[in-house]
Amino acid sequence: MTAAAAVSVALVPGLAFAAAPHAATAGAAKVLPATATPKVGFASAGARTFSSPAAKSVRVRTASGRGSAAAPQTVDPTLAVAVDAANTTGYGVALDVNVTSATGIALTATYDWGDGTTPGTGTLNGPGALQPTHEYAKLGTYTITVTVTDGQGDTVSNGVDFITLGSDYTAYGPTRLLDTRAGTGAAKAKVAAHGTVHLQVGGKGTIPAGATAAVLNVTVTDAVAPGFITAYDHGDTRPTTSNVNFVKGQTVPNQVIVPIGANGQVDLYNGSSGSVDLIADIAGYFTQSASSGYTPLAPYRIVDTRSGVGAPKKQLAGKASVAAQVAGNDKGKLPTSGITAVALNVTVTGSLSSGFLTVYPDGKSLPTASNVNFTKGQTIANSVIAPVGSDGKIRIYNGSGKAASVIVDVVGYYSTASKSVYVPVPPKRLIDTRAKGEGGPLSAYSYLPLSFSDGEPDITAFALNTTVTTTKASGYLAVAPDPNTQAQYDNRTAKPVALPAGSTLNWLRGQTVPNLVQASTGKNGIIDFFNASSGSSNLIIDIFGFYGND
Repeated sequence: MTAAAAVSVALVPGLAFAAAPHAATAGAAKVLPATATPKVGFASAGARTFSSPAAKSVRVRTASGRGSAAAPQTVDPTLAVAVDAANTTGYGVALDVNVTSATGIALTATYDWGDGTTPGTGTLNGPGALQPTHEYAKLGTYTITVTVTDGQGDTVSNGVDFITLGSDYTAYGPTRLLDTRAGTGAAKAKVAAHGTVHLQVGGKGTIPAGATAAVLNVTVTDAVAPGFITAYDHGDTRPTTSNVNFVKGQTVPNQVIVPIGANGQVDLYNGSSGSVDLIADIAGYFTQSASSGYTPLAPYRIVDTRSGVGAPKKQLAGKASVAAQVAGNDKGKLPTSGITAVALNVTVTGSLSSGFLTVYPDGKSLPTASNVNFTKGQTIANSVIAPVGSDGKIRIYNGSGKAASVIVDVVGYYSTASKSVYVPVPPKRLIDTRAKGEGGPLSAYSYLPLSFSDGEPDITAFALNTTVTTTKASGYLAVAPDPNTQAQYDNRTAKPVALPAGSTLNWLRGQTVPNLVQASTGKNGIIDFFNASSGSSNLIIDIFGFYGND
């Protein structure tokens, strides 16, 4: 198809841009025809229905016998009510109230939503159904009670315990949960070829047993052969997605937002013909109870040691750290208080030796965790969700023995005042340009527009894993909201979009590189994927969840 494809997703942690863009990218890039992508939205994101049949109706008042010793006599012994409560959005519920009664009797139904708001009402003339809706102000579990009266003294009630669909975020650590080199979280042994680690997350430390998803930084090291790692919720069928791609001997990290299985476990599958060591550090988790919501932002640079933005204009020395101001930054778009965590894209470039970066809350001790692993001279980016210190700052530590340049872009933040809740979905591959019928690789200096949240205006961002492969030249991937509307693409009046001044991931010719992207849907729900390279590249996009306001 030639217009943006219809989908429904949302989330982009930043474009961290390390090298100057090619001169040809200063203007508009070539737009590619979009391929069809599956629809993703609230309806397909684990929505549940909570039910109580009519047989569970409780008669709370009768027509006669009130206040006397006489046996109660009902006017309508058939009066009963069945209640179904279904998730509609992150905060929303739709009731299906089915009333059984004698015909021709005026009935009044009252809906107590369990949150202290004014109950709703509806009327029927005899048996029938009512479909009221409600939106909660906060996530949680609520007891919904439906009461039906016939005006002649008969009253019955029924109810369900309803759990909102969305999840809020709680920062945690960063803390190391898994290191197969040391026997942390699993046996002290490499993960065998095509083997799986069952990592306990829910119930670990102070992480609730009912947590719905986890933010993990997963690192592969000492790989014997090339391959990939797939993260998914324990108990589900392994999806056809990937989170970390690697070659023999490489140490490579990637942040993942992965659903947690019913037993509190996450599975990490080694899709390689050789063994690997795995490391997983947790930065936070999501629960279906009120905590911190998400606010996406246009990428904003808060640190660039090359130019002196937010830090001294010099490389960050080895075994040294630098604090970065988060609260009140981005010209006030970041609140001065209340931020619990921040979504970042962190890039290292010009490193004088191999090493790693750790991002953690300022004022806290340096944790045993890493966010970006790099080799000498490498330019590499990784998505990071980092807790913010009580002073409104984060701290970046260079674990290398020598200096490196560091770039930090903010793409969103979490706070108790933020409205967007996270909805995890089973990991699913949306786009693979290598596959037949997917349009082939992105040509040089081109971009692919995809309509992720068409018809779902309350979706604000998507949690995506983007991977480039079979890269014919060095370059970078940029991801940003499209200013055009779906209608403009449909009628071929969409205007070309200029390449954003930033990068989500960087690569050299022949490399396969992944990175998590929390991609904002912008005003129109269309997200552009730019191949900022003089050669073609194949693009793979996997979805793990989305954020929504309702």
